[in-house]
Amino acid sequence: MSNPDIDVLNDVTKTLIDSRKGYEKAAELADDSFVFSAEFRERALQRAALISEFQNQVRFNGGEPETEGGMAGAIHRSFTSFSSLFRDDRKAALSAIDDGEDHLASQIESKQEKDGLAPTTITLLAKAHASARAGERFADRAEDALSD
Repeated sequence: MSNPDIDVLNDVTKTLIDSRKGYEKAAELADDSFVFSAEFRERALQRAALISEFQNQVRFNGGEPETEGGMAGAIHRSFTSFSSLFRDDRKAALSAIDDGEDHLASQIESKQEKDGLAPTTITLLAKAHASARAGERFADRAEDALSD
C-alpha cells in the first residue's frame, strides 16, 4: 500500500527539480550583464533547498525520494529552448519561467486538496506554493522591467 504523503511529496519533488533545472539553465545562458542572472541563480539555490526538504521528509516517512525531474519538465525545457530565447527574446524566456511557476503552483494546489496528509506535508506544500507564487511575481516584474 502506498503512503499518500510520500506520493504527494515525490510528485511535487519532480516538478521542483524541473524548476531548479530551469532556473539553472536560465542563469547559465543569461550573460552577467542581464540584470536578472543573479536572481536566477538565487532561485535555483532556493529550489535546491526545497527539494532537499521534500526528499528528507520522504525518507522520514520511509520512502525513497525522487531524484529526477518529470518527463513533462524535460519536454518543456527542450521546447522552450532557453538558449535561443535568451539570445533572441528575453521577455519570452521570462514568460516561459512564469508559465513553469504557474504550473508548479497549480500542481501544489491540487495536492493540497488531498485528505489525510500529515501536518509536515501540508507545511512543506505551503512553503513550496509560496515559493512558486514568488517566482511568478519575479517573472512578472522582470517582464515588466523589460517592457519599460
